[in-house]
Amino acid sequence: MKIRESKVTDMKSVLNLITELAIFEKEPDAVEVTEAYLINAGFSANPEFKCFVAEVSNEIVGMALVFNRFSTWKGTVLHLEDLIVNHKFRGQGIGAALLDTVVNYGKELGVKRISWEVLGWNTDAIKFYQQRGANILDTWRVVHLNENGINNYSTQE
Repeated sequence: MKIRESKVTDMKSVLNLITELAIFEKEPDAVEVTEAYLINAGFSANPEFKCFVAEVSNEIVGMALVFNRFSTWKGTVLHLEDLIVNHKFRGQGIGAALLDTVVNYGKELGVKRISWEVLGWNTDAIKFYQQRGANILDTWRVVHLNENGINNYSTQE
């Protein structure tokens, strides 16, 4: 197994992993990004994300996609958008190696926090993160204003 930074040519495999995650999370039709979109967003003059991939026998079987955020309390923090391992390769340490890479990258950046979300029913992932020292915050709620919500946003109270 090899963990490395992604390349433009990896985005088709990354998109396949993103789609696999959407299916696992019971939202198979939710993925709107395309390979071209990922290439443009990740490899332009001002990349919007950094992606690490896991390879086994020259096949991309996992990925971790991160980007910087700003916390008014902490300053720059790193957000882990997704950590995905192909279902056939789970339980082989690939997820741990990807998370190790993300944490080391966060240390290199000097961030004060690395944050991400995990679905409440994904008990395997919760256990995995807790075993590595992550705190699962039960009191915080994730808030999304989707495209429809943005378009129909009202300033009325």
